[in-house]
Amino acid sequence: MPVFWYLKALSYVTWSSIVSLRKFILFGGFLAFLSSFSQFSCPGLTGHLYLKITACVNNRNYLAVKNWCFLRWFHGDGHSCQEREADTKMAPTIRGICDDNTKDCDDILVKERLKLSNKQGSNHKQFGPLMVAFVGIPARGKTVTAHKLARYLNWTGEVAKVFTVSEYRRKLVEQYDSHDLFRADNREAMEIRKKSSVAAIEDAALWLKEEGNVAVLDGTNATRSQRENVYDYCAKFGCKLLFIESICDDDDILSRNIKEVLQNSPDYKDMAEEKALDDFHHKIQHYLEQYEPINPKQEPNLQYIKIMNEGENVSVRRVTGQLEGRILAFLSNFKPASKTLYFSRHGESENNVLGRIGGDTNLSPRGRKYAKSLARHINEDKIEGLKVWTSELCRTKQTAEGIHAPAEHIASLNELHAGVCEGLTYEEMQEKYPQEFAWRDQDKLRYRYPWGESYVDIMARLDPVILELEHDDNVLVVSHQAVLRCILGYFLNKKPDELPYINVPLHTLIKITIEGYNCHMECTKLNVDCVDTYRKQPKNCSADRTTDDALLTVPSHFDSVNLWQMTGQPHLITQH
Repeated sequence: MPVFWYLKALSYVTWSSIVSLRKFILFGGFLAFLSSFSQFSCPGLTGHLYLKITACVNNRNYLAVKNWCFLRWFHGDGHSCQEREADTKMAPTIRGICDDNTKDCDDILVKERLKLSNKQGSNHKQFGPLMVAFVGIPARGKTVTAHKLARYLNWTGEVAKVFTVSEYRRKLVEQYDSHDLFRADNREAMEIRKKSSVAAIEDAALWLKEEGNVAVLDGTNATRSQRENVYDYCAKFGCKLLFIESICDDDDILSRNIKEVLQNSPDYKDMAEEKALDDFHHKIQHYLEQYEPINPKQEPNLQYIKIMNEGENVSVRRVTGQLEGRILAFLSNFKPASKTLYFSRHGESENNVLGRIGGDTNLSPRGRKYAKSLARHINEDKIEGLKVWTSELCRTKQTAEGIHAPAEHIASLNELHAGVCEGLTYEEMQEKYPQEFAWRDQDKLRYRYPWGESYVDIMARLDPVILELEHDDNVLVVSHQAVLRCILGYFLNKKPDELPYINVPLHTLIKITIEGYNCHMECTKLNVDCVDTYRKQPKNCSADRTTDDALLTVPSHFDSVNLWQMTGQPHLITQH
C-alpha cells in the first residue's frame, strides 16, 4: 500500500510540474521561489524514515522533498498524515532540523537536514552556460551596457562576469601611443589585438566551465571573421552564444559617449584633451573601415539582439531560452544615459517608535513632521518631470502626500511581510520564536518568516521595479527599509549577502546619480528626530544562545507612541 501511494503522489507531482511548476509551487511556502533560485536552507522541517519523506511543521504547508525528488504532500498542521501514507504520524513540534542526527517526529532519527539552495548563495548553474558577446564600433555604449547587464544578472541570482578585451590588450601593450594600433594595415598591431581577443574568450569560457553561468565579452567583434572565431570557441567549450550589436547614428548620443570614454578610458588618462579627442576620432574611423554589421544571410546561425540608438529600436533574431529572454527584457528597458533617482523611507511610524516590525500603522508625530520637511525640500528643488512611487501601505502614502508630483502606489514596494511575527518587537520574537529568530540571524537573506517573506522574495517582486528605474529618470521612491536595501544594493553593486545589512536610516533623502555604469550616492539627513531601526548581525547566531546574546544588537525603542502626551519621561527600552 505505501508503494501505491508513493507512485500515485509522484505521478501527480510529475504531471503538475509539466503543466506549470510555478502554479504548483504556490501551494508550498518554502518553494515560492524554487523556479528562480536553487539553494536555500529551510528550517522547521521534520521527516519519516519509512518513505524517506521530508515534511513540514509549525503550520507550514510544504511539498515533501528528498534529494530533489518530489514525493508527496503533507498537511500543514504537523500531525495530519494518514497511517496508510506513512507508518508513523507526525508529532506536533516546533523543533527544526539544524544538525545531523536530530531526533524528531516520535523519536524517528532524521539523518540529514533538508537543503535546497538559492543561486545567490551558490554557483549552481540553472541556466547556461551562456556567453554574451558585444558587437559594434567604439562609443556605442557597449561597455556601459555590458557592466550594467552583468550587475542586473548577478542581482537576479545568476553568476555573471564581464571580460573586457581592451584590458587584455593593455597587458600586451603597456603604453598606448596612438590610433595607429587600430589600423587595418598594421599587421603587428592586428596580431596583438587578435591575441588579446582570444585570451579574453578563453578566460571567459574557462570561467563558465568552472564558476559562472553568464560571461559577458566586452569587445568590438566588428568583423564576421571575429564573430566566427567567438562562435567556434563557444562550440568547442559547449556554451551557448548570444551577440548584442550596438548601433548608433544619433550625434547627441555619440558626443556624450565619446566624452565619457575620454574621461574613463586608461588609454587617454595622460593625454591632452584635444589630442585625445582627435586620436579617438581617428580610432573610430579605422573601425568604420573594417566594420561588418551582423547580416542574417551571411551569418544564419547566430542568435543576436540589435540595439539602435540606446533602445530607440530593438530587433531580435533566433533568441530563445529563459536567460536570453531575461537579457532581452533588460536591454529593452535599459537606458545608458545619465540620470538621477531619489529614495526615502517613510517617516517614523508608530510601530517604529515601539520597536515593532511590519504592520500598517500611521506616521508618528515626528514622522508627520518629516513628511512636511521632505515635501518642502523636494518642492523647492522643482525637479523637472518628477514622479513619486510609494508602496500601498499608509505610512508611505502619508509621507509623500505633500509632494507636488504625480504619485503611484505600487504593491511591489510594500515592506517585507513578517508573517506570524508581524507587529512583534524583537524582544517578543525572541520570547515566542527563539529558534526562528536565530535562523534569521544565521541567514537573513534567505530566511523566510512563517507565512511571510524573505529578502529573496522581495528581490523577485522588485524585478519589474528595477527595470522601470533603469528606464525612467527623476523618480522619488518612498518605501521601506528592506525594499530600499534591495534597490540600493542593486545600484551600488552590492553582493546579495550584503543587502540585509545596508543601513537605510529614517528621515534621510538618498540621491543616486548614475553616470555610465558608475553610481554616486548622496545622503541628506533632514533635521527631524527619529528612532534608529538599524540592527547589526549579532556575533552569536546559534539556536541555543542566551536571550542577552540574541538581543544584543536590537535598536532602542520606546514603550509608548504618545511621547508628547505622557506625564514624566517616556520609558526607553534598550538592550545594550
